[in-house]
Amino acid sequence: MAVPDIHERVPALGTKIVKQTVKEQVSDKLAYMICSGLLRVGDELPSERELAVTLGVSRETARGAIQTLAARGMVEVSQGARTRVIRADGFALHEAVATLRELKNYTPKTVFDARQVVESAVVRDATQHMSAETLDRLENLLSVQSTLFDDAPAFQISDREFHETIYQSCENPLLARFVSDLYAYALDVRRMAMTQSGAVKRSYEDHLKVFAALKAHDPEAVVAAMASHLISVYNTSLAVMNK
Repeated sequence: MAVPDIHERVPALGTKIVKQTVKEQVSDKLAYMICSGLLRVGDELPSERELAVTLGVSRETARGAIQTLAARGMVEVSQGARTRVIRADGFALHEAVATLRELKNYTPKTVFDARQVVESAVVRDATQHMSAETLDRLENLLSVQSTLFDDAPAFQISDREFHETIYQSCENPLLARFVSDLYAYALDVRRMAMTQSGAVKRSYEDHLKVFAALKAHDPEAVVAAMASHLISVYNTSLAVMNK
């Protein structure tokens, strides 16, 4: 039986969902990051150990996911060196995923305004339903992020996990899915913005404020901290677009 294409398997892409192994989920998640421009050709992936910690899976699962990407021709695995992204074409996400394709028709300001509204609602709800386990997961991600100021690709992987982990605590799955799509808007631009001096550190510091408010279970503080973070994301991304 043929293996379903990535567009048929990844829940975040808004298409048909079939049962996946954890390895498939991780490999498709990484493929999505590459196809969307969050990870670019030439970028080095974190080590298997680091990737396992960031994505919350076993080292064996991380290794299997990387091998799957290598079989697809998207990454190159070299002995004694970090895995490198070598191909992003051939997986036309914006043609296969209606939501992402449609978002490209809107201005950055329009998408930003929508994300501010939806993400505020999502994080407010998430604050009230977040478990101690999820807070521990976020804290672990922040610990990893504190070591990645000079590694934008690895930080971007962790950044996506940080936001998605928060979204998953929202009890309205439709809103959580929609804000995840909004997060995916212009990730290629965001990737370039994060290479600017001090950008990763500023984003990490924003995450610390969001986490502190989440840990205090203070919805208003979480909404304010996330809104401030999104304004920074928008301004730095717009600066790249204008260039």
